[in-house]
Amino acid sequence: MITKYLSPRNDKAFKRIFGEEKNSEILIDFLNEIVEREYPIKSVKFLKTAQDPELASLRTSIVDVMCEDQNKNRFIIEMQLGREKKFHKRALYYAAKAYCGQRTSKVDYKDLGEVYFLAITGFSPFKKKKHWLSRIGLKDLHTNEHDIKSLQLLFMQLPKFKKKKADLPNMSRKEKWAYFLKYAEDMTQEEVAKHLASDPIIEHAYKELDRFNWSEAELLEYEAVEMKQAADRAVEEGNIEKGHKEGLKEGEKKKAAEIALNLLKISLPIEEIVKATGLRLENSKLSD
Repeated sequence: MITKYLSPRNDKAFKRIFGEEKNSEILIDFLNEIVEREYPIKSVKFLKTAQDPELASLRTSIVDVMCEDQNKNRFIIEMQLGREKKFHKRALYYAAKAYCGQRTSKVDYKDLGEVYFLAITGFSPFKKKKHWLSRIGLKDLHTNEHDIKSLQLLFMQLPKFKKKKADLPNMSRKEKWAYFLKYAEDMTQEEVAKHLASDPIIEHAYKELDRFNWSEAELLEYEAVEMKQAADRAVEEGNIEKGHKEGLKEGEKKKAAEIALNLLKISLPIEEIVKATGLRLENSKLSD
């Protein structure tokens, strides 16, 4: 089924919404709602997104936006749809790199701006956390005081966002942004008009996803990204299934070995043990 609105989780679409100068008001509104700084962002300057080549080649289904506000504070947005082990470590590395990257011969330590790394994930890097948005910073472990605010990591775990379309009338603006990122392509034009007519910026974000506002060439690029993401998901699901089967197989072997040892203790003939457990008989000894 062809939907009116495209997916904001698509690399091409995400950058169109949040990474273009003409849509800077969308990015500013989104960051102000999610990051919730004491001093709101009033303007942004887009920066070149620099990645380590050796890391970039390993990343799948990722989009990035980097910008700085009127006070030279930096914001990095990354969408990571595919599962990645220890993703939080790379997030911290990128945030720290952006923080250190401000230091030059003309910029003293006292003038370094704050850095916020916002990860939007299609999986749950922190499975034990109940809320869909987590904010991680540097705090005093004894008093829980947030004395150093220079570096913060935020994780939007989309699988943990559970609100549905029926909840839209009662959602906060922060929740509406989360809904947009997770379900935008499921909305109809009538539903957007009904629920977001009073919110012109989020409504504008939906209009940027309207496939009828995209050229044929842009749609071809969008579809190419969709095909790549589908291939990545297929590989990931295949690896999970393979790992599950291998885990079951190893578990069965271990259980059979335990049973065999218990049967040996009661002096059951080895031939009977082999028959009962399916283990091999090699050099007159049981092995797996």
